[in-house]
Amino acid sequence: MKHIRLMKLLAAGAAGAVALSTAFAQTSSTTTTTSAGGVSESTTSTSTLSGSGVVTAYTPGSDYITFRSETSSAPVKYYYTKKTVLVDPDGRQVEWSALKPDMPVTYTYVKEGDRMVVSKVTLAKPIVTEKETTTTTTTVKP
Repeated sequence: MKHIRLMKLLAAGAAGAVALSTAFAQTSSTTTTTSAGGVSESTTSTSTLSGSGVVTAYTPGSDYITFRSETSSAPVKYYYTKKTVLVDPDGRQVEWSALKPDMPVTYTYVKEGDRMVVSKVTLAKPIVTEKETTTTTTTVKP
């Protein structure tokens, strides 16, 4: 009986460890080549990562966005470039002026040195735009 309980606990722990390592893993490889003259050359490639959370700060014209992830209460600063795209849930590109604090999003980023650079931000909910309609009524008096 104790043996089965221990096996269940170990299996649950292993599954949790795999899930966490998959969520926070970053695939990175470094290749170092040394020539006959003793000169070494190093190349590092990094894969993209993804996360989800809520926008806590975005200022147009700045070079960063701050997100609070679902797993952390502290906001984290992510940098963006001119190549970074903002899309709605259907994948259509949206203007950056639509991005507001407290919007739930998912994002894709690459770690470059000590900076995290966002390549794509996807809104979790579609943008709702309100249209104002004006009705004019003309009455003619006899």
